[in-house]
Amino acid sequence: LVFTDGNTILPLVSSQDHKRVFDNDQGPNTGGMGAYSPAPLVTKDNLDSIIGHVFGPVVSGLKREGKIYKGLLYGGLMIKDNIAYVLEFNVRFGDPETQAILPKLKSDLVEVMLKTIDGKLDTVNLQWDDDFCVCVVLTSGGYPGAYEKGKLIKGLDGLAPAKDVFVFHAGTKKQADSVVTSGGRVLNVVALGKGIKDAQEKAYKAISSIKFDNMFYRRDIANKAL
Repeated sequence: LVFTDGNTILPLVSSQDHKRVFDNDQGPNTGGMGAYSPAPLVTKDNLDSIIGHVFGPVVSGLKREGKIYKGLLYGGLMIKDNIAYVLEFNVRFGDPETQAILPKLKSDLVEVMLKTIDGKLDTVNLQWDDDFCVCVVLTSGGYPGAYEKGKLIKGLDGLAPAKDVFVFHAGTKKQADSVVTSGGRVLNVVALGKGIKDAQEKAYKAISSIKFDNMFYRRDIANKAL
């Protein structure tokens, strides 16, 4: 994920998604079952290469066509032998990578967006928390195939407010005084930790308090980083 104002390219910290629905990368592809940040796979050297050989040509190519792109570029990459291969580009924050990235951001996100609009990204130095971050997606049973909606979600109120645990709503809706499922990917449970294992354990501990019928999630998110 990078910000660009059409000239400067400002990368965010790296992250890694888990596309397959089942543990150990088994089963069909999904929109993403979880992510962690940073990704040890992305080193300083290959980050420089990714910026120079992937994002740089896109931004400069657009400029040659008279298109000044300002905003986010999200490159879905596969890395093999330290070479990045592009799967796709999106012009938005990536999901669920963003949920594992933004909790680490110490800089003011709105200020970065305004600098992007004003073409002043070269004045921005992003500040990041040193903590590791893990995001686990809770899905409706059957996803990415057929699934039912309207299942009552229990346990959200029981999660004690904490600066290192977050629950992002994806496929939910309010129904009277309750929250019910309304999509395939329902909730993103995110935790910050002093290390990979710490963040992973906090995320799964928070998940243990949440319940809804046919709730499903992968139990190996961030194992790759371990």
